[in-house]
Amino acid sequence: MRGQVAIVTGGGQGLGQAISQRLAEAGAHVVVADRNEAAAVAAAQSIESATGVRALAVYADVTVEADVAAMVAQAQAAFERIDLLVANAGIVIAGEAVNLRGDDFRRVLDVNLTGYFLCAKHVAPVMKAQRSGVIIQINSISGKRGSFGNGAYCASKAAGIGLTQSLAFELAEYGIRVNAICPGHLLDSPLWVGSLYKQYAARFRISEAEVRQKYIDAVPMRRPCTYDDVCNLLLFLASDQASYMTGQALNVTGGQEMR
Repeated sequence: MRGQVAIVTGGGQGLGQAISQRLAEAGAHVVVADRNEAAAVAAAQSIESATGVRALAVYADVTVEADVAAMVAQAQAAFERIDLLVANAGIVIAGEAVNLRGDDFRRVLDVNLTGYFLCAKHVAPVMKAQRSGVIIQINSISGKRGSFGNGAYCASKAAGIGLTQSLAFELAEYGIRVNAICPGHLLDSPLWVGSLYKQYAARFRISEAEVRQKYIDAVPMRRPCTYDDVCNLLLFLASDQASYMTGQALNVTGGQEMR
């Protein structure tokens, strides 16, 4: 990855920050894009200080096409090329279908699916002109199967796999590969710690500690997914070692999902 240029959406915090850091450690220059501009700036500064590679912080709401277009333009202006897009930005709003507001359902699809589409749409012309590039969507185990009370999230991620496969067909002739990574439950991430434990504890009427154990017990390997688990696969897919792989949605689930 040395000298390559990567855009990571949602790159200012959580898994996105970990991906940005690992890419920089592998020698890539990183565009840290996030709608939390302060988090993006802090992550970029930390990356530059720790690795010595260039890191550019960019404000971007992936649901706003003008923001996405500006993000790609800033990346191209700063680095003159884009080798990798990691479409990581995403949200979860849990709730049973009969109780979930239509606006919340649309919001989840807007961020997780439309946001991915807009990022791929605007980065593709740059990669087509280069005749090379890699697009990786951070999907989920929920893209492979439904789960109780998570209809909006599962719908957005299952559709994301379909979009990944369609993009792979469209872009293959230009030397652009498109794949998705489907992690298991990142139980130590800010999303879980700051939101999902509370949501699921209320839904299941158990404690947050019991929620955590419930999800660990569902994994054959008896541990949660980690940022390193995801980053290890991402670096492989981004490299030339995966040059014959496109249109795939690969599980990192400890055996919880095997299809």
